[in-house]
Formats: sequence, structure tokens, C-alpha cells
Amino acid sequence: MKKLLPLYFFAAFFFYTKGFAQEESSGHHQTLGVSISHVNIFNGVDNSENKLISLPAWGIDYNYWFNEKWGLGLHTDITVDKFTVDENLGDDAPLERSFPIAPAVMGMRKFGNHTIMFGIGGEFEKEENLFLNRLGYEYGIEVSEKWEVGAALNYDFRWNAYDSYTISIGVSRVLN
Repeated sequence: MKKLLPLYFFAAFFFYTKGFAQEESSGHHQTLGVSISHVNIFNGVDNSENKLISLPAWGIDYNYWFNEKWGLGLHTDITVDKFTVDENLGDDAPLERSFPIAPAVMGMRKFGNHTIMFGIGGEFEKEENLFLNRLGYEYGIEVSEKWEVGAALNYDFRWNAYDSYTISIGVSRVLN
């Protein structure tokens, strides 16, 4: 998984610099957004009991739109808490997580104010890194030519570990 991290940053840098060479009339544009979120984990461990846990998180999203409908983005969730989960594998040992960062490269399709997203990425944490797939939905409202507010729902499938869903609200700025 550590070998994929440079790929994420290269993709973000490539699409960031490529966007400056485009003219606004081409339909290409970039956005940068920040959101406040709650990550909800079904098989969290609290006082030796399995239960749904809800944790605070931040989201930082960079998007490059090829046209009005199709885009590619780097969406990063940063959970700002320590927690323990039972793995999906049913092992007796719980999995300890401490302030994990979960970037994912997302393909996006826009339908008016609605956006559907699917991507791959990883969850990076000091003890163990995990591979994930992310499925998402976002509803955004343009408040001016350069600003948009939105709400999103994402579901992360962490392979051989645990799943979570994230509810977030945020604001995005059009960069060009």
C-alpha cells in the first residue's frame, strides 16, 4: 500500500498543473473542498462490546472536471480520534486505529446537482495500512460562480478489515 501513495500525489499534481493550461470555455475546471464529517463504524469496540461508533473527521477533496459531467478526484478523509474495531475476518484480536488518513482516487459522474463516485485508495495509520474501495454520493448547490456547498454520503469497504460510512457537509471553491 505504501507503494501506491506516490501514485495518489502524482495524479493530484498532474491534474492540478494540467488544469492551468486549459481555458475556462473548455468546460475543464478544478475544485478544492473541505468538509466536516462523522465516520460511522458498525463493528466498533467500546468497553468490550461490539456496537456502532461515530467518530469526528475532516475531508479534503480535490477534483478535476474534464467536462460538465465527468471528473477525477483525490478525496482524503482524516479521522481525528483513536478507536478499536473487530475485523470482518472474525479474528479474536481487535484492530487498534489511531488517527487514520484515508485518501482515495475517485471517478465521478455528475447528474445536475447529484454526483455519484467510485474509487480506490488506502487507509494509512502507524500500525497497519489497509486497502479500500469507496462508493459515494454528493448533492451540491452552487452559491456563486466560484463557491459550492454540499452534503455527501460515502461507504468505505476496507479489504480484510472493516467497513464504514461517512456523512459530511462541506464547501468547495472553483480554482479556475
